[in-house]
Amino acid sequence: MTLHETFAGMETLALYNWLKTALVKGFGFKRLRGSNLSGASLAEVNLSRADLRGTDLSDAFLTGANLTGANLGGANLSRAFLLGADLSNADLTNAGMSSTNLSMTDLSGADLSGANLDHANLGHANLTNAKLISASLNGADLNGADLTDATLGNTNLTGANLTGARLRNANLRGEYRGANLTGANLNHADLRQADLTGADLTGANLDDVIGADFSGAKNVPPEYLKD
Repeated sequence: MTLHETFAGMETLALYNWLKTALVKGFGFKRLRGSNLSGASLAEVNLSRADLRGTDLSDAFLTGANLTGANLGGANLSRAFLLGADLSNADLTNAGMSSTNLSMTDLSGADLSGANLDHANLGHANLTNAKLISASLNGADLNGADLTDATLGNTNLTGANLTGARLRNANLRGEYRGANLTGANLNHADLRQADLTGADLTGANLDDVIGADFSGAKNVPPEYLKD
């Protein structure tokens, strides 16, 4: 019997409750591809390495969930609540995560290429070694986030809050127009082709940055300005 046949005829609330019980007890349902779990309450469930491609998890409650290595390519996580969830090494390519709460999540090694993270909350998230190529983080909150060794390219961080973020050794090619980088650590970051027009660099660590053009940035510490 397929998973969809199992779900057939079940009321929405009953489905959520059944799914949560099944996952918590370790029944091993790993293929939920394309399922509609919008608004589901799935806190602390184990979906490690699950196939969740194209799944609708908008407005879902996934606090503390284990999604390590899960395939969420093209999934809809808009407005979902994932505080403290483990998404390390997850595939989130082209996922929809606008206004999603990803505060304090572990996204280390995750692939977020092409994802829509506009206005998402990534405060104090772990994004070390993550891929964010062609991702959109317009107006996102990355206060205190760790993007050490992360790879960005053609990434849109217009108006993003990167206050106190750790961006050491990161490849930061992209758009940072009007972004707040106050107190951020960009030590040895690659800023070639980075648009910093209007970005606030008050108190930022810019030691050994590569290819930076600070001509349009604001509050650049004077020791980093070329004569």
